[in-house]
Amino acid sequence: MQFLPGQTYHVYNQGNNKEDIFFRRDDYLLFLKKMKRGLTPHCSILAWCLMPNHFHWLIRVNNDYAIEPQSNKTVTPLNSLNKSIGSLLSSYTQSVNQKNNRTGSLFRKRTKAKSLDETGNDNDHYGINCFLYIHQNPLRAGLVNKLGEWEFSSYQDYADLRSALYVIKS
Repeated sequence: MQFLPGQTYHVYNQGNNKEDIFFRRDDYLLFLKKMKRGLTPHCSILAWCLMPNHFHWLIRVNNDYAIEPQSNKTVTPLNSLNKSIGSLLSSYTQSVNQKNNRTGSLFRKRTKAKSLDETGNDNDHYGINCFLYIHQNPLRAGLVNKLGEWEFSSYQDYADLRSALYVIKS
């Protein structure tokens, strides 16, 4: 993934073989803490949803996310967001593995990111559709009957249904 300053991305990953990545409430809370610590230095988190076997983020990379020329051909981001995402997932996996007496990777190897700013998107409303899709995930999966019932998404923050406990701001 190459993240560019000022661009917005839909980032997502799921458990290996579509297996769960969150096993109890504390796991969701730990992941949220790691998200805030790992992501907010590099980007704003516009929307998020943690599902039992996957997660979605809608992020906007900070404008001060500097790039430095390495050669005439490539540019490499400083303070790599990629590295932070990798560290976040690795650290979370280690914690969950230790708590559950398990080994091995928890997530699929590749976290995916789709730019909302790419020219030529077939859908001019991809950003808002992505925002809605992220928040509707628990409802579509049959985990809740109303969007506001799912604790582990930013929907409750936007709908002002809870205190700032979960709000992730940079």
